[in-house]
Amino acid sequence: MQNQQSFKFEFVALMAALMSLVALSIDALLPALPDIGESLNVMDPIQNQKLVVMIFLGLGFGQLIFGPLSDSFGRKSMVYIGFLVFIVASIVCVTTKSFEMMIAGRILQGIGLSSPRTIAIAMVRDSYSGDYMAKVLSIIVAFFILIPTVAPAFGQFFLNIADWRAIFNANLLIGVLVIIWFWKRQPETLVESNRIPFKWQLFIDGTKEFFKHKDAVAFTIVSGFITGSFMVYLSTSQQIFEQQYDLGEWFPYLFASTALAVGSSTFMNSRLVVRFGSFKIAYLAAIAYTVISLLYVMMFIQGNNPHISILLAFFLCQFFAVGLLFGNLRALAMQPLGHIAGIGSAINGFISTVMAVPIANYIGSHVKTSVLPLFVGFTFFGLLSFLVFVFMKRKIKLANA
Repeated sequence: MQNQQSFKFEFVALMAALMSLVALSIDALLPALPDIGESLNVMDPIQNQKLVVMIFLGLGFGQLIFGPLSDSFGRKSMVYIGFLVFIVASIVCVTTKSFEMMIAGRILQGIGLSSPRTIAIAMVRDSYSGDYMAKVLSIIVAFFILIPTVAPAFGQFFLNIADWRAIFNANLLIGVLVIIWFWKRQPETLVESNRIPFKWQLFIDGTKEFFKHKDAVAFTIVSGFITGSFMVYLSTSQQIFEQQYDLGEWFPYLFASTALAVGSSTFMNSRLVVRFGSFKIAYLAAIAYTVISLLYVMMFIQGNNPHISILLAFFLCQFFAVGLLFGNLRALAMQPLGHIAGIGSAINGFISTVMAVPIANYIGSHVKTSVLPLFVGFTFFGLLSFLVFVFMKRKIKLANA
């Protein structure tokens, strides 16, 4: 296991690049949602949200495959296999003329991309532990968040010079470059002596082991609540800024500002987490997340949208809290799972994502002419997250008594 003195910038940058393939495949497509819907004869614009949400379904299920297999066969080989699946899925997306096949392609993209996403986290867990692991994850997420700040503009650029298919092709090319970098520069982090001999029982045993750790389960559930409510924003942001506020040309910049709020808070977290601990920071962030969204609901309960500057102020505060939650929640859930890092990361991601998809679908279906349903969702799931933290705080006090 690496220590603080062996921290390597290239390792952090490469893990962030692997995870960023997911963000690029989601966020670069946001400006193109109306174009894709029109090209594939989608009558209801709300259906376009599925192009964002359903890739997460693939991410959730794919982790159950690649995470456990990486515990047996190593991390790097599973990244390569996952990327091959992503290539096939991308071909489906650019060649189909059916919206249903496009959805299938997006799910398959998610399955393929679940490999680099999940295994990047497992590789961090192979190399670090404790609050220092949370620090490293926060730095990785801070790098990772740079992608959503530029991805919509990246997608808009290709829309201006070509069409929406060019976005898929560009994402695929960037993915190839990242995988070549990974192949040439990143050594295997799971040594032979730590690998678990493969057997089908491994999935069952790993799941049973995961659920023995109540803290891992609790923080995974909170991840599902936060991811679900955040996923609603991802799937509806283009609709909100372009249709409700008539600011379509400003969408890439407005989206970038909210992504920067997440990035700045994750970077700040990387500087503070070793000093204050991941639990304390995440607990306070959950309180802030709930209070901010509740304040919006109380102020605009009639459903009338506020001025764009006010909405942005709420979004920036909300997502600053999200940035403090993401890295810490993953670290808290993964901390007791070092001996099953691959399947532990997979189950953590699977449960949180499978929870998030129906949350996003349900809330997103109500975001039509007002932003209020979005913040109602933030409030409800923020409150549930806070209650889980209260439960865990009492549990920790009893354990230390």
